[in-house]
Amino acid sequence: MHFIIENVWVTEQLTIAQVYVALLPSYNLRPGQHGTFRLVWTLIRTADPWVLPSLSLAPGKDFILAQNVVIIGSGPAAWTAAIYAARANLNPLVIEGQNIQEHYDRGRPPLGQLALTTEVENYPGFPFGHMQSFLESAIDEKQRYLLTPDPGTDQKYSVTGPNLVLLMKQQALNFGIRVIADDVVDIDTGSRPLKVQAEEGDWHETHAIIVATGASANYLGLESENRYKNKGVSACAVCDGALPRFREKPLVVVGGGDSAVEEADYLSKFASTVYLVHRRDKLRASKIMAQRAEDNPKIDIVWNHVVDEVLGNDQDGVTGVRLDSTADESSHKLDIAGFFLAIGHTPNTEFLKDKLELNEKGYLKWTVPFRTNTSVEGIFAAGDVSDDYYRQAVTAAGTGCMAALDAERWLASQGI
Repeated sequence: MHFIIENVWVTEQLTIAQVYVALLPSYNLRPGQHGTFRLVWTLIRTADPWVLPSLSLAPGKDFILAQNVVIIGSGPAAWTAAIYAARANLNPLVIEGQNIQEHYDRGRPPLGQLALTTEVENYPGFPFGHMQSFLESAIDEKQRYLLTPDPGTDQKYSVTGPNLVLLMKQQALNFGIRVIADDVVDIDTGSRPLKVQAEEGDWHETHAIIVATGASANYLGLESENRYKNKGVSACAVCDGALPRFREKPLVVVGGGDSAVEEADYLSKFASTVYLVHRRDKLRASKIMAQRAEDNPKIDIVWNHVVDEVLGNDQDGVTGVRLDSTADESSHKLDIAGFFLAIGHTPNTEFLKDKLELNEKGYLKWTVPFRTNTSVEGIFAAGDVSDDYYRQAVTAAGTGCMAALDAERWLASQGI
């Protein structure tokens, strides 16, 4: 059965298992190109009714085929998944989120959590060096406005978080991926193909989805805290604790759970003193972790206090913190050089509206051991949105690779 359609607008890569496409006379038509040509569809009979009615094709009518895979997110997991999917000829569509101040304020900017950090010393392949010339040669001119400036040419520096993720994005763009700068507000898992809705209102049909939206660090919500982000305020000790600005300096960690003790213990390797500030008179951490904090001579637990204000200036960043007692009306100041939050993370899953299974901490659950499968067939999860333990850039990138490979193999198993 053959149909000829004149003057069509090609909006997506024309690849679908049930349809063999021959374009005359342009055989290498790219997505988004418009032209007057004849499009010949040869439909292969399946167990279901003919494919043509489901595609709603008609002479002279615009049409859109379902995506192979839509990747939601813009951090290391998303861009790694995009690189692998593109190299597998899946022509992925990445919906990266809007670049608006609201997202920065909520700790979930485009490019992910790394966009809120400074130097990154623990991502393999980026030793200290003079990064500026490399960045300018690698990053497309249209993307360079997102670059953070090189601190100088007289000293070697590690790559910054924003620049590292921008390099990942550029590498993905080099393979011809498509990117939409919008937020995803809903998904439809009730029929096939799956559907992803962007905030602008458009629904994108897709055979597979990779969710890589990350998890946002929880902050206290202080105006002064926000003012000194990347200037001494951090939500990741492992990411930032070994930086020169914090070495042999007094630091504060806010929190009382296992994560807070782990952060304080890690920071004690570099800091002169770590003040562990907790609002109660007993840590919420497990007994063994609480004992570890009490036994560490470089950790000073500040009981029954909350943070009133982070102190500092534009030149030095964080210089101190003002604490209020929860036992009486007293307050006092600590002189510090760094302020670390360890009060948890919130996975960015609200747009899923409980359509995928979560674990007890609210993170997307992998339903197959050592695979990125979720509770809905054809949807995969990568990065911090499904990782409540490691939460590192390098592990996020690794699971992005896994998700793309899992999606590719699943699509092949479906004949797509």
